[in-house]
Amino acid sequence: MGLILNLETSTTNCSVSLAKDGEILTLKELNSANYSHAEKLHVFINEVMQESGKQMQDLDAIAVSKGPGSYTGLRIGVSAAKGLCYALDKPLISVSTLKSMASQLMSEDENVIIIPVLDARRMEVYSAVFDGQLHQIRETKAEIIDENSFQEYRDLKSVHFLGSGAEKIKEVLSGEHITNHCNVIPSAKEMATISHQKFVKNDFENLAYFEPYYLKDFVLQNKKK
Repeated sequence: MGLILNLETSTTNCSVSLAKDGEILTLKELNSANYSHAEKLHVFINEVMQESGKQMQDLDAIAVSKGPGSYTGLRIGVSAAKGLCYALDKPLISVSTLKSMASQLMSEDENVIIIPVLDARRMEVYSAVFDGQLHQIRETKAEIIDENSFQEYRDLKSVHFLGSGAEKIKEVLSGEHITNHCNVIPSAKEMATISHQKFVKNDFENLAYFEPYYLKDFVLQNKKK
């Protein structure tokens, strides 16, 4: 069995879930353009533990979304996860933000391609490519969207773009095989299954050396008013 606390802070959604054997017990999240992570993350952690009737020492592991995403958001999430792991002597699990997003559209259809895209700056996105069973078939990278983007997939398959970067996709790419899911956001809800799978395999991070997957250098961004 595995009781895992999942933390997702890679985008505007501050999200925390408690899951047992991959099944959600409690979920708390707030998607705010003002990045509420610093104010809400530890509040949500306390709330999910209290509402589930569990104690922190009952946890078997802490999982954190490793990115790519917001530099500040990732730092807050990873710092909180590491602090809990050190204090409780529990292992740390990292979950790919893009894989977690892609899991929202898993499909048995072998013609389905899932491409989570997170908004970066200007016409740039963070993206990776998965098949319907969440096998990653192209590496994660930052890229500028133009009319040739993802050409090798969109001419042959049913391509689903999901995430904040899908708005940029809509501006440049169109076709009968393309579907955009602009409202999909990373959530600790989808982390639960992936973190449990890694827990069963003892796929843990080195607590001393683990760092978020920033993908790009830090650029200071002000909160929206």
